[in-house]
Amino acid sequence: PAAPGPPGSARSRGARSLPGRRGEMLCARRLGGLRAGLRVRRVSTRWSPVGAAFTVQPQGRRLDRSGERGGLFGVPELSAPEGFRVAQEKALRKTEQLVRRVCATPPGPQTVLIFDELSDSLCRVADLADFVKIAHPEVAFREAAEEACRSIGTMVEKLNTNVDLYQSLQRLLADKKLVDSLDPETRRVAELFMFDFEISGIHLDQEKRKRAVDLNVKILDLSSAFLMGTHFPNTIGKHLLPERIRHHFELAGDHVVVDSLRAEVPDDLELMPWDPPYYSGLIRAERFNIEPSLYCPFFSLGACMEGLSLLFNRLLGVSLYGEQPAKGEVWSEDVRKLDCHFTIRGGRLKEDGDYQLPVVVLMLNLPQSSRNLPTLLTPGMMENLFHEMGHAMHSMLGRTRYQHVTGTRCPTDFAEVPSILMEYFANDYRVVHQFARHYQTGQSLPRNMVSRLCESKKVCAAADMQLQVFYAALDQIYHGKHPLQSSTTDILRDTQERFYGLPYVPNTAWQLRFSHLVGYGAKYYSYLMSRAVASMVWRECFRQNPFNRAAGERYRREMLAHGGGREPMLMVQGMLQKCPSIDDFVNTLVSDLDLDFETFLMDST
Repeated sequence: PAAPGPPGSARSRGARSLPGRRGEMLCARRLGGLRAGLRVRRVSTRWSPVGAAFTVQPQGRRLDRSGERGGLFGVPELSAPEGFRVAQEKALRKTEQLVRRVCATPPGPQTVLIFDELSDSLCRVADLADFVKIAHPEVAFREAAEEACRSIGTMVEKLNTNVDLYQSLQRLLADKKLVDSLDPETRRVAELFMFDFEISGIHLDQEKRKRAVDLNVKILDLSSAFLMGTHFPNTIGKHLLPERIRHHFELAGDHVVVDSLRAEVPDDLELMPWDPPYYSGLIRAERFNIEPSLYCPFFSLGACMEGLSLLFNRLLGVSLYGEQPAKGEVWSEDVRKLDCHFTIRGGRLKEDGDYQLPVVVLMLNLPQSSRNLPTLLTPGMMENLFHEMGHAMHSMLGRTRYQHVTGTRCPTDFAEVPSILMEYFANDYRVVHQFARHYQTGQSLPRNMVSRLCESKKVCAAADMQLQVFYAALDQIYHGKHPLQSSTTDILRDTQERFYGLPYVPNTAWQLRFSHLVGYGAKYYSYLMSRAVASMVWRECFRQNPFNRAAGERYRREMLAHGGGREPMLMVQGMLQKCPSIDDFVNTLVSDLDLDFETFLMDST
């Protein structure tokens, strides 16, 4: 039984968003009356249907709350908070039936299919509840979703220690002749299910199994406490700080709130760990003139969504269309639903031969629109939209037989490849020129502004990369051989001196704010690995022509389609049509740091 996959995971159903946030959920159908009742702003640009869907002012498009309502995301039970209990009880009953069925089934491919159906029945509730508990504006829905998460989580733990269930899978994997007869994806999924069992200690004797379960519970509790601590500021007595610096901190009665690393500035100019963000920001502003307000008018949300639709159509043969949400399917008039980063439902091949279409949510913090002003994105917001849409397409274009490995349910060091690759498209003038135009005049964003923006990101990029290497090394050591040879702070100091060019600051312990130690344990290196793969794919396949249809089709076939159903290196080899070495990955990361001197020549003419 599988725990829900990473957030963010072609035809699928819908896109939703929150008040103050926007969520895009993508699939592939025809426009379904989205413009009916919408008041369109008067602008001098012509929008495609998908661009118009994100450019119109929602006033006049009120949700019809009268009459019979459907449920959230088209789930009939979720027309009211109480529906979560109905949905979870239905899932638990089906789970019990499937457990009995798989235990009575002779070992073979059918065993894996039943396991995946078992996983799907639980994930369909757990994934949806996992999103609603943090996103829905109504307390009753959030609380009901939280309870559903607990209930399904308890069942998953119970199943992961079910010896009969474990033995039904073990009988399959212990039979070499049967294993050899399985296709590669089925064998891989079977092995992943077995891994889920073994990390719960089911293969151990009873005493050790109980100890493993207790340790897992303790890890979950400590992880939750640690994560909360990483996000809360420290409160210390006001008298402990020199009076001359107290005004730099928020006061709370007789205490001050300390929410970041601070130090008195010495007379010399020695660079300290807290300096790079400040100085790199100064250099970007002074050398490149990239004030966000100069760019925002060119990056309306409608223009950006139109650009994504155009890119996907030319690259992957996928078009985005707006669709009218059904009554009760969404909870805010700000919602946009599209047909074509939470996975609400994973895709899989069903027993009747039909394909269960995925449902994906993108949840982003974006400005609200007004009557006379569309939602305008900063360059960073635009790039983040492209990044998150890379995750969405990974899930939506996945065509795995099993939902256990659909889309972003893949190894962590591959999961970020599609999203980071989209950043390269977002920073290529040939792509940006297709959609970035002023929301009032229709003027295209000048090429030199795009070039300056791209080159500004390389300021101090080498230092940033060195910092990422340091983080990855520290993460590996903390999760390596235990017991640790010294305190986590001493290890921090030694690792920083070895891998990072700036000195450790005595009496600090910022590893206590390193939230990625939880959830990504021993996998922080994945960011660098994914960027290296994405960079190599961009350079080898798309840099010469970002709209290369043949390369786009190969990308869809060799990488996006398989989710976690194929070994990542095999997907990379299929895409690059060669076997890259570690040196190749390192060299491509270093090449990304090189400045493009054409930018300076353009600006000087």
